[in-house]
Amino acid sequence: MRNIIIAFDGSQYSEGAMAFARQMNSAERISVTGLFLPQMIFANLWSYADSGSGSGFIPLIEADDSEQINKNILRFEQECKKYNIKSIVKKDFFDFAIPELQKETRFADIIIIGSESFYKHLGSEHSNEYLKDALHTSECPVVVVPESYRYPESNILAYDGSESSVFAIKQFMYLFPEFSELPTILVSLKLPGSNYAKNTDNIRALVADHFSSLSFMNLELDAKKYFSTWISEKKGSILVCGAFSRSFLSQLFRQSFVEDVISEHKIPVFISHK
Repeated sequence: MRNIIIAFDGSQYSEGAMAFARQMNSAERISVTGLFLPQMIFANLWSYADSGSGSGFIPLIEADDSEQINKNILRFEQECKKYNIKSIVKKDFFDFAIPELQKETRFADIIIIGSESFYKHLGSEHSNEYLKDALHTSECPVVVVPESYRYPESNILAYDGSESSVFAIKQFMYLFPEFSELPTILVSLKLPGSNYAKNTDNIRALVADHFSSLSFMNLELDAKKYFSTWISEKKGSILVCGAFSRSFLSQLFRQSFVEDVISEHKIPVFISHK
């Protein structure tokens, strides 16, 4: 049984995140922890964690936020009961220390985040920074999902020759064995400072042992516009990426690869780092 966290902005209920959890549960029963965070905390919790200042306590929430959180909790509990999903709720974030929140991800298999919760209220200037902090700080793999999408019918595995990209692919294989029969593309990415051709035979052999319908693709960084167009057509896919804010994904964000995928809410993205 996989242990899943869904992090909700208290004022927004991510149906996309819940839909992803429901589909996971239909393949194999899961246990879901719903973390209900007031909007201000949801926006800043990871930057608090990385600031290193003070004890990491989060401000108190407003009464209106608390009322909306309670409504969303009731909806979450009813939905979990309807679909026979084992669940618990955690909402006591009054004067709550950030290290405790990080610990939640340490003892979970996956955290699911609705991407539009980050972008709806935070504005475009700093939203990516919040999201990157969240993904970098999490101690388990993260699945970032749009509100409207098709549950994965194919896999896109991003590889740049780094340990991080291999680690992410392995985590994805272990955590989603039900995706092993889906059509899968291993995309080798040529990025500045990377060697996407390194150990190509090894990664292809590893992936071939886990995915029954596999194809390969090489991608030059200069073709970013092509990649953006290409992946926008893969609406039934999930993109698997390595370390965030390290190695190639920091390059990807600067070059508007994954940024476009997430901020334009195209397909689910699986991200993992050591």
